[in-house]
Amino acid sequence: MAMRVNLSNLAVVLNRPRFPENIGAAARAMHNMGLQELITVAPQNCDLTKVLKMATHAAVEIVEKMQVFESLKQAISAFNFVIGTTARLGKQRQVIATPSSLAEMLVPMSQKNRIALLFGPEDKGLSNAELRHCHVLATIPTAAFSSLNLAQAVMVMCYQIFLSGQEKTPDPTPRLATRHELDGMYDQLRDILVRINYLNPENPDYWMNRVRQFCTRMQLRAREVSILRGVCRQIDWYAQKRYTDGLKEKGKI
Repeated sequence: MAMRVNLSNLAVVLNRPRFPENIGAAARAMHNMGLQELITVAPQNCDLTKVLKMATHAAVEIVEKMQVFESLKQAISAFNFVIGTTARLGKQRQVIATPSSLAEMLVPMSQKNRIALLFGPEDKGLSNAELRHCHVLATIPTAAFSSLNLAQAVMVMCYQIFLSGQEKTPDPTPRLATRHELDGMYDQLRDILVRINYLNPENPDYWMNRVRQFCTRMQLRAREVSILRGVCRQIDWYAQKRYTDGLKEKGKI
């Protein structure tokens, strides 16, 4: 069974958010993706009426349990691993991961470690000093304008983590042809190919080995074997008909 991400060990930390609407929208994005722990650090305006309006009723519980800290250091002190998000690159922002690659790494790490996803204020993002608290940095690739709305950035990160944490259910495999069905098809195909002079009648099995290898790579289903055998029967019927018609034209029958 594939390992799943432990979402209960992940928290979203909004450092100095400026607008209560973004706090609410971030809570809603978290709820969509299964994350439940929201932390804010020194929010400039935490009007709960506006927060709840954007969170909608679905994410009310996340808002009600939201923790508020005065300093970033205090907010992340209990976490084992901190991921900083940034749209700006530079000499002090070298260790950069994409959300998808980072999410895969978090699957085993989240089993026994508390992880914080840290987002900076809407206007400036995280400062170099704040990023020093982070173990790794993540940036969300964009086409041109690199700055995303805070709640959008939260959604992208949470979505990638949610995807990496899903158990991969293999596609169902239709019933493959049995050995008996395959051998019957090969015998029929060999006889037809010999009759139409495609295979050397002196050593047909040598060339049939290549046909067998080709069909093995295709992993033929029972229905596909039935189709091929139907084609062989039609070729056989047509070849016999042409042979009989030729004899009639020559007056031999």
